[in-house]
Formats: sequence, C-alpha cells, structure tokens
Amino acid sequence: MDKLWAPWRVKYITKILKEQKGCVFCRILKEKKDKKNYILTRTKHCFSVLNIYPYNNGHMLILPNRHVDDLGKLTKAERNELFDLLQETQKLLKKVLKPGGYNIGINLGRVAGAGFPGHVHIHLVPRWYGDVNFMPVMSNTKVISQSLKTLFEKLDDANKKRI
Repeated sequence: MDKLWAPWRVKYITKILKEQKGCVFCRILKEKKDKKNYILTRTKHCFSVLNIYPYNNGHMLILPNRHVDDLGKLTKAERNELFDLLQETQKLLKKVLKPGGYNIGINLGRVAGAGFPGHVHIHLVPRWYGDVNFMPVMSNTKVISQSLKTLFEKLDDANKKRI
C-alpha cells in the first residue's frame, strides 16, 4: 500500500491553532476579504478556498459556511450545495490547471487526521504524473510550482468568466 506522508505540516497547523482564537474558517468567512484569504467562491451555504498549506498546487478546501464538525449535522441543502461546489471547483481546476487526476478527502475528527476538526471540510487536491519527486523524501521539502496569489488570480478569472 502506498502512503502519503506529510509530517512537516503538523508544525504549521499547530502554530495556527495556538496563534488564533476560534475557527480559522469562520474568521476568514466573516472578514469578507476574499482575495486576501484566497476564498474563490461563496454560495448561500458553502465556500471554496485555496489551502494555504497545500499538499499540491491547486489544493482547495470546500466548506459549509456553518460551523459544524460532522457531515451528519449538515442540512440536506448544505450537503447538496457542498458537493455541488466540490464538483464546480473540480471543473474549474480542470479548466485552469489541467491535472491528470484528483485526491478528494474528508477527515472527520483529529484522530482521522483533521487539522481543524471543528469545521468539516473537503480536500480537493489536483494531481499530475511526476508531481512527487525526491525533494520530500530527501530534504523534507515539497516543491509547489506556483504561488497562491498567481493561482488565485487565474482561478478567479476563470471563475468570473464561468458566471
């Protein structure tokens, strides 16, 4: 079985949790500074945002606006919109980045790997052939080929054209 290990991420997540009071996702949603916070799309019940500690270029998070810790606590409307936004975000990534595939995942609870267990979210990670090389193994460094700012601008432009 292949494994995806990202042990270096824990220091970033731990630092964020210690520095910030409350939920980071609720905070950025309330700020209404979408460009600064890399929030790409807002809908009635959900939003999509670039992960600022990505596993790969284009790593997106799809979240309900409401602070809940489990899928079972979402209303039917929230669940439907969450998965509709996941699909729309995937289409947008396909158009702009043209990945060869995706990893899609939900970690429920800290023991399942959720860095932010209080606010359920879906990870959407674009993948390409050759996107993993020797750098993470040999030097504990993951090379992300594009800045968040540049990627956000490209996705935002494509998103605006879609609407």
